[in-house]
Amino acid sequence: MPNKGGPAGAGTSRFARPLAAAFILSVGTVVATAPAHATNGYFANGYGAPSKAMAGAGVAVGEGPLAPAQNPALGVEVGNVAGLCFTGFMPHRYTDSTNTNMVGGRVESNNEFFPIVCGGVNYMLSDDTSLGLVMYGNGGMNTEYDTNVFAKFNDNPTVTGESTPLGVDLAQAFFALNGAHKVTPTLSVGAAPVLAVQRFKAYGLEPFFGSSDFADKLTNNGYDWSYGGGFKLGANWDATNWLRFGVNYQSRMWMTPFDKYKGLFAEGGDFDIPSTIGEAIAIKPHKDLVLTVEHQRIFYEDVASISNSHVNGGQYLHLGSDQGAGFGWKDMDIFRIAAQYKATDALTLRTGFSYATKFTDDQEVLFNILAPATIRTHVGVGATYKFNE
Repeated sequence: MPNKGGPAGAGTSRFARPLAAAFILSVGTVVATAPAHATNGYFANGYGAPSKAMAGAGVAVGEGPLAPAQNPALGVEVGNVAGLCFTGFMPHRYTDSTNTNMVGGRVESNNEFFPIVCGGVNYMLSDDTSLGLVMYGNGGMNTEYDTNVFAKFNDNPTVTGESTPLGVDLAQAFFALNGAHKVTPTLSVGAAPVLAVQRFKAYGLEPFFGSSDFADKLTNNGYDWSYGGGFKLGANWDATNWLRFGVNYQSRMWMTPFDKYKGLFAEGGDFDIPSTIGEAIAIKPHKDLVLTVEHQRIFYEDVASISNSHVNGGQYLHLGSDQGAGFGWKDMDIFRIAAQYKATDALTLRTGFSYATKFTDDQEVLFNILAPATIRTHVGVGATYKFNE
């Protein structure tokens, strides 16, 4: 069915070991940089260049070592392959407020270039079974304002000033040991235990000292780390030689709390990573053309520190408490359509469009100034050129 990618030839085998070594050496890079990129909330809009070219599609079709990051069942299709990927994202973020409770006028965020490293290794144990390792990341909560736009929110008279800059920095990295098996000639399944690592810091939030249950754990405490994990499942079924159905599921990632920021995040610093589910249909009307339709749901409401509203009857909730203020995010649904065309044996062209439902209300703008990951529409265009095997 659609673009099996094919097991790589002997040329790939020659390079697999050095590429795998380079991949392992690059693991530290993902947490040394700030992986903010084209996002749905703070979830990446696809992993790897082929998926990003299709606006994040990748449940039913995929190519290269990052394909199993979206659907573990694709491991039996990508073959023996290893590789690294690099993304450079250049977001422009600013606030422009006339609210009397905020510093007015236009204030722009610094740091407009974010490098992201990802990669993977996949090996065919047999014609029907594969084993691999993939590394990928999420981001989107990265801001740095030279002006503290929250200065007028100071509700603690003992605090005489607000530090600058104002902002947050969140990085998430996932490491999945991926296994896939072709149960029948038309049905493939996959599973992966996932290790997750988070790094976070906040600065300039002194105006909210009086709203926090743990004011000394609210801001300016440097980087804090969180560790945990979950699992990922996937399946693909070729109903006919021109029609495929795919599904994937990533569990909630149960994470250790950010102790240095227990006065900021709800439930004493808890910041679990919400679960996701996706379904896809791939149609192959021509031997060289694949069309896909996908749906994905991100369950942001399962995590209090993300979904809690920051306003309750006009009063700010106690930061750090079980009902503490959050970003007010709701569950998000993403709909994608994409196309992949094999123009020649070497050249594959891709494009896609995705649209996400509104996942936060206008009244929640306050904390979302820190996390401007509210992009809802993506368009992708790209190509792959294969120089040799």
